[in-house]
Amino acid sequence: MDKQNLDNLRHSCAHLLAHAVKQLYPGALNAIGPAIENGFYQDFDMGKWNISEEDFPKIEAKMKEILPTWKGFSFKEVTLPEAKKLFKDNKYKIEMATEFAKQGKKLQTNDPGDFLDLCKMGHVENPSKELRHFKLLSVAGAYWRGDEKNKMLTRIYGTVFPTKDELENHLKMIEEAKKRDHRKLGQDLDLFAFSDLVGKGLPLLMPKGATIKRILERFIVDEEIKRGYQHVSTPPIAKVDLYRTSGHYPYYKETMYPPMIVDEEELILRPMTCPHHFALFKIRPHSYHEMPIRYAEISPQFRYEKSGELTGLMRVRTFLLSDAHIITPKNQAKEEIVGVLDLIDFINKALGLKAGIDYRYRLSLGVRGDSKKYYKDDEMWNFAENILRDVLKNQKVPYFEAENEAAFYGPKIDVQMKNVNGKEDTAFTVQYDFVMPKRFNLRFINKEGQEEEPVVIHRASLGAFERTIAFLIEHYAGAFPLWLAPVQVAILPISDKFQDYALKIKEELKKELIRVELNNDSKTLGAKIRETTLQKIPYMIIIGEKEAGTGKCSVRTREGKDLGQITISDFVSNLKSQIENFS
Repeated sequence: MDKQNLDNLRHSCAHLLAHAVKQLYPGALNAIGPAIENGFYQDFDMGKWNISEEDFPKIEAKMKEILPTWKGFSFKEVTLPEAKKLFKDNKYKIEMATEFAKQGKKLQTNDPGDFLDLCKMGHVENPSKELRHFKLLSVAGAYWRGDEKNKMLTRIYGTVFPTKDELENHLKMIEEAKKRDHRKLGQDLDLFAFSDLVGKGLPLLMPKGATIKRILERFIVDEEIKRGYQHVSTPPIAKVDLYRTSGHYPYYKETMYPPMIVDEEELILRPMTCPHHFALFKIRPHSYHEMPIRYAEISPQFRYEKSGELTGLMRVRTFLLSDAHIITPKNQAKEEIVGVLDLIDFINKALGLKAGIDYRYRLSLGVRGDSKKYYKDDEMWNFAENILRDVLKNQKVPYFEAENEAAFYGPKIDVQMKNVNGKEDTAFTVQYDFVMPKRFNLRFINKEGQEEEPVVIHRASLGAFERTIAFLIEHYAGAFPLWLAPVQVAILPISDKFQDYALKIKEELKKELIRVELNNDSKTLGAKIRETTLQKIPYMIIIGEKEAGTGKCSVRTREGKDLGQITISDFVSNLKSQIENFS
């Protein structure tokens, strides 16, 4: 089924949900019920009623009871006065009708069978046959029109599919996603936490979570330096004037923290690093001999996210970004973008991600004529978009194009990661920028001894560390590959009398930079193995009489495979080989 027909199916099921709720809960008002990725939702003002997931079986039963009476949607165009009369008891419908009328849009009612609604979206032709395979999933609060100043409504999420098999497969995927939810695993594995005392959306990485961040940071910095990047460090705060020059303020004002006055200067926490790097470039003159200049930074950034949008490590208010800005002559831009995609591909392979399966590329284009959203320079837009398109074609990577998704200063390539729910999120971007060099008056001296304006390639090689860690937790269900595992080996002595030998092994592994943990609890060996397995530590060394007597160790994997006895030196050699190969 194509996307439009699937959207029609989902939106039609939102109508069915609204009908059932209004019958079961007199006085409840339905607001909006759009199709969304993998399902739909319907917002309600429940009045005196409260709904929880425990009510879903009753609501689903009512939906199934209503469905045979729905023979088909009938549509009728109405005037605004007629709409206000028909929906006089529903202030949400009246508000939408008034807004549509002001915009010159036609007002339309529909009725599939004893349920009149105001709606402009598509619907199925035969609801009684097409809407049979549905399931209600969750309930949440949602402000009307997404505005915190408005009333909090009750939002019920659901899904529907053309066939029973498709629905069951989707529900299985949801169950698997729940098991892999990084918020639960992050707590179970002691990786990160949040504190009300610190604030919403401000994650605290525990020692194990900080270890993963440190491993990723060292990996990224070392690889970027190999590829000609110069790592710099700039302050996470700056004068507001810096962002006025870049155009980010007031353009991104709503997602920035409020300015603060310090010594008569207006300062603000940075939401992005690029203006800092441009200021760094302008400190001294540059020659074509130096170009391109690749400034990179593991950069803390701060953005205001609405409290309702905060989600574990996926959506936070402060994050660390593997950021870089390549300031390059225009004729070298294509070559630099190829190099960036090669770096991204290398990093994703090291993380165990496969192009076309776990991620793909999106060519995000601007819209000519929209000078409010995009910088006006059609010639440069065409030039930049063609460069990005050519690079993607020549790289032979999976990609698609999307209009109206570009940055205001140029087109971009978005790396779209698929999460455990099958939903795509933008993990990081490669942006072609022909605007900032003008705003900051960036120049270099070319071969002819003349000043020349460069272009800028904005890029992230890993993206936000917090979001990447969340994605990896879910991708691996917490069972990180050896090179990323915060604890790589657990030593489990059978009893206290083997503590000395266990400590000796621990020190030998530490000297070889193996991340090791000694479990010297007075628990049974079985309990220690279960605990280590639940912590998803890749290897465990079991120490008993036999091992202490031979100077060897017995090794077991978290999957339960017994690798037998092995010398410490051979074990270390095997570990290092796996780590070097990112396994």
